[in-house]
Amino acid sequence: MTVRATDLRRIALSLEGTIEAPHVDRAAFKVKRIYATLAADERSANFKFTPEEQEFKCMLAPHAFQPVAGGWGRQGWTTATLSELNLAELRQAGDELADIARRVAAVSSHDDPAVERRGLAEQVRQLEEASRTAEAALA
Repeated sequence: MTVRATDLRRIALSLEGTIEAPHVDRAAFKVKRIYATLAADERSANFKFTPEEQEFKCMLAPHAFQPVAGGWGRQGWTTATLSELNLAELRQAGDELADIARRVAAVSSHDDPAVERRGLAEQVRQLEEASRTAEAALA
């Protein structure tokens, strides 16, 4: 099963505080700040990963994930070709979008430094878990 734009939209809008709004020629999903966009043709989406998450995604599924060209890509923005995502990747999408949305909301909230520290600790935990999963898949 391939991922469709309706799947991405359903998952994103199910996340607390997420709204959909136009952004240039794309649909943007945001909680305070944009964490994902959907192309007008609904064939691809851009996600705000950390550079480390981006590297992992692009290494694990290069057919589906590529850094956005230029400076946006160096900041972690990653293009996903929706038709190249499989069912397993779709199952992970909800959790990943939730994590991205929480991180973007926390980083944009400078009122409480503890919120940002918790967000960074969660990112480290996620990367460690992803690394273990990748090692198990390669074994």
